[in-house]
Amino acid sequence: MTEDIAKLWSDKVAKALVGKTIVKVDYITNLDAKAMGWRGRSIALILNDGSVLYPSADDEGNEAGALFTTIPDLETIPVIG
Repeated sequence: MTEDIAKLWSDKVAKALVGKTIVKVDYITNLDAKAMGWRGRSIALILNDGSVLYPSADDEGNEAGALFTTIPDLETIPVIG
């Protein structure tokens, strides 16, 4: 069952993201963070089709989230105040 859910979501995310490119990187604004009830601001990745990806601390969007990477010297992209 878990593998079926993982496949379903992997396919859905791949369909939405594969082939897109990041055209801008910035932190969400203070106004956006406040509108979501967040104390911190997370990084936002803006794609070539206008879509925006930004991490949340959980599935419910309760707080801004850090983004972990495998990039040397950039293992974590932090939440900022």
